Amino acid sequence: MQLVRGLHNLSDEHRGCALTIGNFDGVHLGHLEILKNLRKAADEQNLRSCIMSFEPLPMEYFNHHTAPARLHRIREKWCALQETNIDYFLCAKFNHQLAGLSADDFIKNILLEKLDIKYLLVGDDFRFGNKRCGDFETLQQAGKKHGFEVHNTASYCYKNERISSTRIRQALIQNQLEEAENMLGRAYQICGRIAHGDKRGRTIGFPTANIKLRRHATAVHGVYAVHMTGADNFSANGVANIGKRPTVDGQHLQLEVHLFDFDKDIYGKKMCVEFKHKIRDEKRFDSFDELKQQIIKDSKQAKDFFALRSS
Repeated sequence: MQLVRGLHNLSDEHRGCALTIGNFDGVHLGHLEILKNLRKAADEQNLRSCIMSFEPLPMEYFNHHTAPARLHRIREKWCALQETNIDYFLCAKFNHQLAGLSADDFIKNILLEKLDIKYLLVGDDFRFGNKRCGDFETLQQAGKKHGFEVHNTASYCYKNERISSTRIRQALIQNQLEEAENMLGRAYQICGRIAHGDKRGRTIGFPTANIKLRRHATAVHGVYAVHMTGADNFSANGVANIGKRPTVDGQHLQLEVHLFDFDKDIYGKKMCVEFKHKIRDEKRFDSFDELKQQIIKDSKQAKDFFALRSS
């Protein structure tokens, strides 16, 4: 899959494609069904396939501080989409100019002039254009006028309800990790490079691998039993805290993972942390000794969880 960063980087090779458009936050089973159908249609018509998404997401552009927590940052989304069989991932910058386009101008300026699409596949609730004035019917009419096919996808359901990023986010917030996993097709995970922290954990016997989250909110918050994976078949269980670390007056969201029976140097390496079981909410402790005693309890709960899973 080729990454195309911005509409200005489109070239002739990207024209005449089979296209789908969406946020693709989380790249869940519903998304994968859309992409499977897109790939099939592209193969049948001998077309290149393309995913178009936006950065920032439109909801973040309009309401940055109140937008719901992302399931994926752009790099995590890109990594997940590479596992599909799509040719291009077009990541368009969502800005004032793009937000101001009417539905008709979006079709004319982007779908026709930039991409010259031949086939378009969108979700059954897709809306676009200034004030979300465009819908599936708008696209159908344009397709008939300009000679491109327009199709929508039936909702992909779990327990008789449509799978959506919103539903997965809600499951995570309510600590229904298995429900989220069933809709994602895999355990929910956060990925990033291991960074140097303040190393306070070492002083109480619990060194941590730290990932700076670089996002305004997360759908998971608190202490979890986790499984960390990385390159070269790296795999280890641990206990993690995700939050602002109130005991040390932390100001920014951070993911701290204490790995069991582990003492190797993994600074700078890209890792993925899978959230398996929530142990408790994050809280402030009056002393490091109280924190240490709680981490001992948290670690035991996490180890007991993994022991039960493997038995």
